Amino acid sequence: MKLETDRLCLCSPDQVKAELVVEYLIRNREFLREFEPEREDAYYTIPFQQRFLRKQTDDWQKKTEYRFYITPREDRHKVIGYVALSNVVMGPFCSCFLGYQIDHGYMRQGLMTEAVTEVVRYGFAKLGLHRVEGNVMPKNKASIGLLKKCGFTEEGISRNYLRIRGVWEDHIHFVKLNQDME
Repeated sequence: MKLETDRLCLCSPDQVKAELVVEYLIRNREFLREFEPEREDAYYTIPFQQRFLRKQTDDWQKKTEYRFYITPREDRHKVIGYVALSNVVMGPFCSCFLGYQIDHGYMRQGLMTEAVTEVVRYGFAKLGLHRVEGNVMPKNKASIGLLKKCGFTEEGISRNYLRIRGVWEDHIHFVKLNQDME
């Protein structure tokens, strides 16, 4: 599966090479450390990422997670982040969580806004989701701005929501509803 925007190609896990994911992760290891759970060194290896890509492909087939790896349209051999719709639950809920990352060298160019907008559009139009939820640490001002720019509404604080670097961190809870389903 592949989605395209003006500047980006968003590829499903079965279309991405583990080597490119590892290059991205190593390039951004220090930058992302502040916002991620603690990672073992093995996480930054090709064998680990090959297994992880297979699991993501499995999750896609099970319709529980849709992860899109971001590459620039002019350089499809460089992963610069991802956008994921995870913990997808259909039935009367029709909801999921939004996750995303971008290479520190590509920040503040509107690329993540472009990617999130397209993936959420896909989630609403193709998957039939009613609700996409995003959670952000209060200190992550760039991410808060991104969600607001993409039309997400703040719903409150989730106390001790995720364990980041060994500390349970509060997160601001944001939601975007599929107005076509209202």
